[in-house]
Amino acid sequence: MRRRRLAPLVAVSLTAALAPALAASPATAAPAAAPSAGTPSAVFPPAAKSALDRYAKQKPDWKRCEADSPAAYQCATVKVPLDYRKPGGKRIDLAISRIRTAEPGKRRGILLSNPGGPGGEGLWMPMMMKEELPASVLKSYDLVGFDPRGVGRSSPVSCNLTPEQENWLRPYKAETYAKDVAWARTVADKCRKKMGDRLPHITTRNTARDLDLVRAILGEKKISYFGYSYGTYLGAVYAQLFPSRADRFVLDSAVDPQRAWRGMIQWWAEGAEPAFDRWTEWAAARSKTYGLGDTPKKVDRTFWNLVAQAEKDPIVVDGQPTTGDEIRDGMRALAFTPKYASEAVMELKKAAAGKPASAKKLARITEGGGAGAPEWAGKAALAAETPADNGTASFWAVVCGDNSAAWSRDPETYRRDAIEDKGRYPLYGDFASSIKPCAFWAKSAEPVTVVKNKVGSLVVQNEWDSQTPLPSGQALHAQLKGSKMVTVLGGEGHGVYPSGNACTDGAVNRYLATGKLPAKDVTCRATAESNAQARQNQKPDVLPGSPVPERAPNRF
Repeated sequence: MRRRRLAPLVAVSLTAALAPALAASPATAAPAAAPSAGTPSAVFPPAAKSALDRYAKQKPDWKRCEADSPAAYQCATVKVPLDYRKPGGKRIDLAISRIRTAEPGKRRGILLSNPGGPGGEGLWMPMMMKEELPASVLKSYDLVGFDPRGVGRSSPVSCNLTPEQENWLRPYKAETYAKDVAWARTVADKCRKKMGDRLPHITTRNTARDLDLVRAILGEKKISYFGYSYGTYLGAVYAQLFPSRADRFVLDSAVDPQRAWRGMIQWWAEGAEPAFDRWTEWAAARSKTYGLGDTPKKVDRTFWNLVAQAEKDPIVVDGQPTTGDEIRDGMRALAFTPKYASEAVMELKKAAAGKPASAKKLARITEGGGAGAPEWAGKAALAAETPADNGTASFWAVVCGDNSAAWSRDPETYRRDAIEDKGRYPLYGDFASSIKPCAFWAKSAEPVTVVKNKVGSLVVQNEWDSQTPLPSGQALHAQLKGSKMVTVLGGEGHGVYPSGNACTDGAVNRYLATGKLPAKDVTCRATAESNAQARQNQKPDVLPGSPVPERAPNRF
């Protein structure tokens, strides 16, 4: 059965409901108070309540999203406060979309969705969800999508970054580190200069508040939600800030809130090591096919010899010289799919010996890395006016602004960490731990969200996920005390649903259709078909009227 591939992958409408819901979050009080999320900390003054009430009373002007898109796929723009602590101040646009249920009499409410990022556009998501969800689920919901604040059509941010400045996962080298520090400082300075008044408010907490305002505008008491990757963190933050507003939440390929965000980037290095070891065992068991060595140790040696050779004299691949660092970068995500990794390294070995090699199979390692600009840069869905660096600018706004305390201000800290982590995690440790623009970012406008609640939700996770490794999903499950988890043993790829696997797809569909979580955590086993589908989830089809951005290997 053909499945469409997944991309790279909001309060009752009156003051009596909206303002108290927002006021219950510490974010609406002065940041200095820093109480735990979800604990009442302040009550809005009358003027602020009145301002929020005016937002909630907006009437969206729904229109067909594009001339060549289906008439049922509608878009509108609403206004939200730039700073929820000052709702009477500056306003920004929030682009929303919807596809209404074909069975209004069986409608339960709205199902919002987010594809990941940070910096990923989601206006197109109702189109994808319409294709993937079964009729038993579709009849219950109006499907609602949105471009998060600062992204796409939602008052997009920009730092005027060049493509080279968007290149952010840089391996540590003593001789280039001073240049890397200067690059990180330049990116932060350019963002501050271009969008300094706006960037502090492009955060996950404020995006969660936007979702609750959308809920209010649409006249709903609760929202249901489907989030992928970064979208799982957004869903968890929403559930923490507005627990009484959360209905049915599916969190697919999950972020660990306690590691947002430096620790999540470092997960890429930590998670790659067991995947690499698994690959060496897999390839050794098939040495007659791939010729990389008949023991895991020999396969390991074959790979690192190629890296060393490429460092001394770059290996020419399809006319382009490829360095050892570029091989490590590409192998990081590729190692999670042993067959593809084996094919690519086999061809790399041929190229290193000066023999003809398959450029297509080599591209999996030479073009699969995450060191460059995101694949959606300059490919803004439905938004031709979006700045070319919008994906990167909004990424840094969230990654740096959500929790500035996670980022040291001392460049030497990053140097030490990069050296140490390259020793601990040789494939990718220095890429993940070396300096980033967050070292020079402004202090967060408010404390990080501590996720710890009993909201019901379903966490879905592949065992072999390159972007949000299994321990990350397990951590979110532990913090969401009311959640149940579906683990796909042997599951490969980032993004589980839909996979064609009756066990995983069935668990998600039943929960969305009935609201009943499994009685206990569920363990499914991947099939060859479901793994193939999960790998395809890395790159989307082009949806009608929407050139959907691809999920980049350097995003969540």
